[in-house]
Amino acid sequence: MREQRTDQKAETPKETGSSRVYQKLRDDILRVHIAPGAPLDEISLSERFDLSRSPIREALVRLSGEGLVQILPNRSTIVTPMEFDKMPEFLDALDLLQRVVTRLAALHRTSADFTKIRAAQKNYEVEAQKALISGDCIGMIEKNFEFHMSIAYACRNSYFADSYRRLLQEGRRLLFFHFKYQSLDPNLSVEELAEGHTAMVAAIEEQNADAAEHQAHLHAVQFRGRFMEFLNQNLTAKLSLDYGK
Repeated sequence: MREQRTDQKAETPKETGSSRVYQKLRDDILRVHIAPGAPLDEISLSERFDLSRSPIREALVRLSGEGLVQILPNRSTIVTPMEFDKMPEFLDALDLLQRVVTRLAALHRTSADFTKIRAAQKNYEVEAQKALISGDCIGMIEKNFEFHMSIAYACRNSYFADSYRRLLQEGRRLLFFHFKYQSLDPNLSVEELAEGHTAMVAAIEEQNADAAEHQAHLHAVQFRGRFMEFLNQNLTAKLSLDYGK
């Protein structure tokens, strides 16, 4: 089935067409509408989006750069698998790098850096409020990424920042599941969604490196705990199957 274009402006196949494919596939991958490990065939995608293979390929390369797809040696492409057996390693690495970049940001951030961090946090809160109303967390996930990267840029170490970026990119789909589980709580608030960020921002503002690292660690531990709760959830535990026999 071909995708219907929603705007009436002329498209350039390599730019706008590629961007349209990129955005649609990206949303589908983040929402797990396309399963991890699923193949992405250029010919099928070309037919779906009514485009030549060139803009399709450009979109896939862009998604590969974000870690959302893998281009294999035989030139086929798949959605990046979610390797749950490597989850402990991922969470350990996220914790360590989050502590490092946040500590360094507290030590080295400039006034301009902090203005960007504060703005990124406000943008996250706006999207968090929208997510609570609509149930659609994709915008919140993007602003979460931008918030953490605003801290990473302020750490003044491009190697740490690039490594942290990779982990955040890999964790985007985990955040989707994480929020879906959190949203089962009818009392969930923006303040609760943002509390870890708020504490990190306060420590960075004060340039308290120890506090910044501590809050970054707590934030990672909280994510780990809530994700494990998601994996262990049992929505049928209280369901009675006793029919009076």
